[in-house]
Amino acid sequence: MQALNQRYPDIRIEAENYLPMPLYRHIATFLSTFKLVVIGLIIIGKDPFALLGMQAPGVWTWGQENKIYACMMVFFFSNMIENQMMSTGAFEITLNDVPVWSKLESGQLPSMQQLVQILENEMKMNVHMDTLSPHRS
Repeated sequence: MQALNQRYPDIRIEAENYLPMPLYRHIATFLSTFKLVVIGLIIIGKDPFALLGMQAPGVWTWGQENKIYACMMVFFFSNMIENQMMSTGAFEITLNDVPVWSKLESGQLPSMQQLVQILENEMKMNVHMDTLSPHRS
């Protein structure tokens, strides 16, 4: 964006992020809570599988023997999934309040060359429209 602002200092370019679908936000919230419960169980050494009448899987036994590593793995893996759920990667670019690019509509990011071309075309069209419109005296 800095390169665009240097090339076009008189225009206002805005990019806006969009929230993910509510389902993904709920999943991310659940994972955040679940992560804390699992880390808590690892730290205090409680076996939730015994409460359910099940034998603890090997990964749980390993986690009890390697609490620090297990907590770090749960934390980072859960955060990775939560971030994936919360990130849409979608945004809008507007030029002087006129939408010129939408990742939601196009499904992709514009290259710098595409963006410069879009901005130049939009600016030429604005200049052309200004010359066609009658001026008030």
